[in-house]
Amino acid sequence: MAAKREFRDRDDAQVAVLDALVDRGREGMTVLELRAAVDADIDRIEGALSALKDDGLIEIEHEGDRVLIHPADRVIPDPNDDAGERSVFDALRDRFGL
Repeated sequence: MAAKREFRDRDDAQVAVLDALVDRGREGMTVLELRAAVDADIDRIEGALSALKDDGLIEIEHEGDRVLIHPADRVIPDPNDDAGERSVFDALRDRFGL
């Protein structure tokens, strides 16, 4: 599942982080899990996380020794809403890096 369309006009690393978090659902992810899921170096992932946190698009949860990162509720598309579906343009844009 991908983040809502209105959040897809951000930096590629930010979109990839949001998509990975949304795909994981409510479980959240650690930074190590994000590194494995996102095709970007750690500096870009850290920059993406910082920007997303500043914009209120992710939430950080401390669970004992673990730090979990969750997408904000407003980023997660409603599965019953057709507007959350990827358009052909979205697929082409992602494929060709437009």
